[in-house]
Amino acid sequence: MSTNASAPPWHVIAILVARLVFAGLFAMATIFKFTDMNGTAGYIAAAGFPIPLVLAWCAALFELALALCLLTGAFFSEAALLAAAYVIFLAFSFHGPSHWEGNQMEMGSFIDHFTFMAGLLFAAVHGPGAVLAVRTSLLRRT
Repeated sequence: MSTNASAPPWHVIAILVARLVFAGLFAMATIFKFTDMNGTAGYIAAAGFPIPLVLAWCAALFELALALCLLTGAFFSEAALLAAAYVIFLAFSFHGPSHWEGNQMEMGSFIDHFTFMAGLLFAAVHGPGAVLAVRTSLLRRT
């Protein structure tokens, strides 16, 4: 997103709401993991991954970093790209086609991850907006 001061106010509001939604979802996921790290590790183990407790901690810390970046705007595009890749990884790992036979709702969860990914990719391209954003990025030219 450009820093054009003539952008309509609703653009700024929409971008801030989107950032709050993105950050809020990753913050909630982080809180759930920290609240029940062993439960998260059990879920990871059930999906067939090794060292589930280590992966649960890695996921919690990664999601915390994503939430902070998406909220503050620091490394926003990079965080949005990493988040998009992470969301698709989660879709296939925990809600993919192998899970659909036992619970048809899993297909809905799988599809929802793609809409979330699309929003994250759009955000990665357009950036954090001109308001309330730390201007730190590895991808953007200054």
